[in-house]
Amino acid sequence: MSDDPVLFGLYVPPHPHPLLAPDQNKGWGELRAAYDECRRRIEESDADVIIVYSTTWPSIVGHQFQVQPEPEWVHVDDDFHFLGSMPYKFKMDTEFGNAYRDAAESRGLHSRTVSYHGFPIDTGSVVALSLLNPDNRIPACIVSSNMYANRAETIVLGKAARDALKAQGKKAVIVAVSSLSNRMFTKHVEPENDRIHSAKDEEWNRKILEFFEKGRLEDLSQLSRDIHGQIRVQKVVAYKPAWWMAATMGQHNNYDGEVLAYAALHGSGGAVIQLTPSKGSVGDKEFDEDDVEIYRGDRNVLTTGTGDMQASGGVDGPLDEAERPTEEDWDWKNPLEYAEDLYDEYGSTVVSHASGALGVAAGTVIAGPVGGLAGGIVARKKVSKMLNKDGAIIAENAPKAVGAYPHARRVGKLLFISGVGPRNPTDNTIPGGPIEDDKGNPLDYDIEAQTEACIENIRIIMEACDAELDDIIDITTFLVDMKRDFKGYNKVYAKHFEEIQATRTTLAIQALPTPIAVEMKVIAKAP
Repeated sequence: MSDDPVLFGLYVPPHPHPLLAPDQNKGWGELRAAYDECRRRIEESDADVIIVYSTTWPSIVGHQFQVQPEPEWVHVDDDFHFLGSMPYKFKMDTEFGNAYRDAAESRGLHSRTVSYHGFPIDTGSVVALSLLNPDNRIPACIVSSNMYANRAETIVLGKAARDALKAQGKKAVIVAVSSLSNRMFTKHVEPENDRIHSAKDEEWNRKILEFFEKGRLEDLSQLSRDIHGQIRVQKVVAYKPAWWMAATMGQHNNYDGEVLAYAALHGSGGAVIQLTPSKGSVGDKEFDEDDVEIYRGDRNVLTTGTGDMQASGGVDGPLDEAERPTEEDWDWKNPLEYAEDLYDEYGSTVVSHASGALGVAAGTVIAGPVGGLAGGIVARKKVSKMLNKDGAIIAENAPKAVGAYPHARRVGKLLFISGVGPRNPTDNTIPGGPIEDDKGNPLDYDIEAQTEACIENIRIIMEACDAELDDIIDITTFLVDMKRDFKGYNKVYAKHFEEIQATRTTLAIQALPTPIAVEMKVIAKAP
């Protein structure tokens, strides 16, 4: 693979902590050290350009490429402004940026360059280039991450990068800037208390890292939607870097993978990873999804300005008036109207907005008079209003109820959550083990693991209610063995609720319907 235009790829976190505060937390310092090691490797490489794909530079329509020769400004992160300012002055490879734009357009993508003083560089790109290329020894190219691009569109964007590199005879180091799990704490966390947001996030972060370490980049790309569905991350942007990275690096599994560092960043998972093409075969693929060469507008999203819907399967642009399907030709509805129909049909039962028509509506950008991003905000507000109607709420990703009751019910400004245990939503197993076997014989179990899983299930239900753990105001806990389990339960409880300060009652009971040791019932503020 000596003729491969990509020397190696890096996957790095976008948070400013390793740049501005590496000494405040051990994990942040380890990430900084990993960044420094990657900087050294880049300096020793024969790279002609560094290509940065940043999830913190979102675009709405098409893809943007930064070609201002020397963008210069002072950046302050919106979420972590208290860490300080990030002045920057970068050197862009304008020739390559324009070539990348042209290659993307030739593959059917809507693409444009950005070249004017004062255009803000995003946090992820500022952090990555400041740490990986501080002296601007190698020119860079930054490409945006389209918020609504599907896998086909993102794969084609990656292939276009290879086209441009081959056309110019250049070698590149590519950098995907993204978190692993990306749920962050909603309140300030002291640096010494930073941790991964939940046990489920930690579990799946480790599985993703295992794919990287084994060099299974194409498998990770193809499986990423399933993986992030398990993590229950609603931000679609989370798996796009794997798509782009796989396509840009050649869509195979034959890499030497190295995880240089992994740590929590305000609750999210941050990792510095390197993938280097290996010699030999390209490796077997886990699946074989469509290998798209030309993008033909198959996203089913509304285009800006016209209000036209791009039909699925081969439409290259907005339809002419004569070609536009009518309601009789195509039974299409605005996602918001469809969601309202669902509500009317099912009465007070509201399906979790994490999937289905409500999820489509919440993520849709409305075009025409409201235009672009503003339309998306309007859509989300309308869906939120619908979700705020009184009634039962079923959380699709939570453990199934063991009786005729919903996971939650909204009444006015309050949410009432049914008793929640630690059962795994996927396979109904009990983390930490059941308290007895099928014949009723006592078994040893881990109360801390059960309590952690119980709280995770509550969080899942709260998300389905458009709320968070921080909104909980009262908790009732049931323990089947108070003397044995209170200490371990109380330890885990404090980790999640010490700052929230909900009122609490803990009761000893004789048994629960399933062989579990703990169940929690909560009341929360409704959004």
